[in-house]
Amino acid sequence: MSKTHAFIFVRGGSKGLPRKNVLSIGGQPLFTHGINLARELKEVDRIYVSTDCDEISEIAKTYEAEVIERPAKLASDTASEWLAWQHAIRFVQKHDGLFDRFVSLPATAPLRKPQDVKKCFAALIPGIDIVITMSKSHRSPWFNMVDYDSNGHLKLVGANEGIHRRQDSRTCFDVTTVAYVARPKFILQTSCIWDGNVAGVEVPKERSIDIDDSFDFAIARFLMEQCN
Repeated sequence: MSKTHAFIFVRGGSKGLPRKNVLSIGGQPLFTHGINLARELKEVDRIYVSTDCDEISEIAKTYEAEVIERPAKLASDTASEWLAWQHAIRFVQKHDGLFDRFVSLPATAPLRKPQDVKKCFAALIPGIDIVITMSKSHRSPWFNMVDYDSNGHLKLVGANEGIHRRQDSRTCFDVTTVAYVARPKFILQTSCIWDGNVAGVEVPKERSIDIDDSFDFAIARFLMEQCN
């Protein structure tokens, strides 16, 4: 019987919104929405919170999640979350044994629904290494996304692809932080998502907000109140 473990990676520090992960939204600390959602998924056997923060650790325990103490070097603003994933997997394999599926439920996406994650589980088929979530982008690199060229002048990001009509352009997606599902072996043997075969699950925009600052937080709170 396969084992699926859920992980919530939560740093104590946040520059965009101080103490972001423990701010109350929907009547509970932001990061605990991931714990509660994981508990709704019958596929999930165990729930872990990886953190460098004592306050977060204590809150996680009250929500009956298992805590992984994350080294400070893996919790800085510049640290790769992929390395934190590897650290958590190795910790679990050492202390609790091997498991078959890894699912990360980032704290910053509290509006996700169980069905979004279930679709990710279903998409992790043979030949696929990792499943990410995404939503349709309302911007197109061929028509309204620009950057600066070497002369300091603006140009369309996709200007060199020769697409002149919107109906001829490809559909683009924004990567979201709703969920990531992979096999532990893939994460341990690689250095980023794009080292493998990636599948995507589309999530509605209203459920895929990624909280980075106070503006995002206000929008998420408003949407959560509307849904309730």
